[in-house]
Amino acid sequence: MNKKAFIILKLFATLGKFTPDSADNYPVEPGISVRDLIAGLKIPEEKAKLIFIDGVKRELDAVINGGERIGIFPPVGGG
Repeated sequence: MNKKAFIILKLFATLGKFTPDSADNYPVEPGISVRDLIAGLKIPEEKAKLIFIDGVKRELDAVINGGERIGIFPPVGGG
């Protein structure tokens, strides 16, 4: 039996449509990567441009163990 861990998941701007109902207590397998997380949420990888874990910018290969606050932003532009 695999033990579940939980994260707080925030998806911003155009990624909001991928937000699961359980985002404030989202179950994950300890040790998965952010890449695995976004794949499971059906978010195209190129749409997940900025990733923050507990307020620190991280990459797609960052490991999730549970208890983290994860924010994912799409590409942004301005002028």
